[in-house]
Amino acid sequence: QVQLTESGGGLVQAGDSLRLSCAASGRSFRSYAMGWFRQSPGMQREFVAAISRTDDSTYYRDSVKGRFTVSRDNTKNTVFLQMNSLKPEDTATYFCAGRAGPVTGLPMKYDYWGQGTQVTVSS
Repeated sequence: QVQLTESGGGLVQAGDSLRLSCAASGRSFRSYAMGWFRQSPGMQREFVAAISRTDDSTYYRDSVKGRFTVSRDNTKNTVFLQMNSLKPEDTATYFCAGRAGPVTGLPMKYDYWGQGTQVTVSS
């Protein structure tokens, strides 16, 4: 069993940066592909970024490429999402997720989820 806890959300202005963290409990963090997703009220949860469990390959949705960076520190059982040049349309609750398998952008493929952290970007 893995427990995930996000932190780092907040209220910022357009153009600002935030760094989200997701701390994982339990062992074998290195064996989990990790993803970041976001959800706004009334909208479906959408893929943001992911990092593989094997070679740390990273993947992003088109709208965040060049602005967001996903990384992981296996010594600290933590995955990060650095978000730069934030836009009002990035406003959402951000969730991290883990799966003991290949990286994917499909939320239903992930086994473990955090409780989410709110990111609000004002214009």
